[in-house]
Amino acid sequence: METYFYICAMISIEKFKVIFYKDALEFLQRVESKTREKIVYNIDKARYTLDPKLFKKLTGTDIWEFRTLYKGKQYRLLAFWDKDVDVLVIATHGFVKKTDKTPIKEVARAKEIMKEYFEQK
Repeated sequence: METYFYICAMISIEKFKVIFYKDALEFLQRVESKTREKIVYNIDKARYTLDPKLFKKLTGTDIWEFRTLYKGKQYRLLAFWDKDVDVLVIATHGFVKKTDKTPIKEVARAKEIMKEYFEQK
């Protein structure tokens, strides 16, 4: 009698895809290459883990933030979900966070880009 062994590996399943709006791409181009690598690494990791340390919904809004701490600086890329395509997140723009709270003007900018995105869709 033959015995068959099945090896089960935990397979990471992508939870969502990310599209970078032009402002987000420009932000990534402006930061140092090592910083950019860390930000992109964290975004990629967030796509598979949904870790709130890396990707978190901002309270009271439809805006989310990709979060990266690198060399003592907090980098943020704001984003939103395309509600027509459940697995699609649009990164709007990025900035270096200097206070505990996400600046209102940055959230407003993300909302404006979100509005523009859905109007053009």
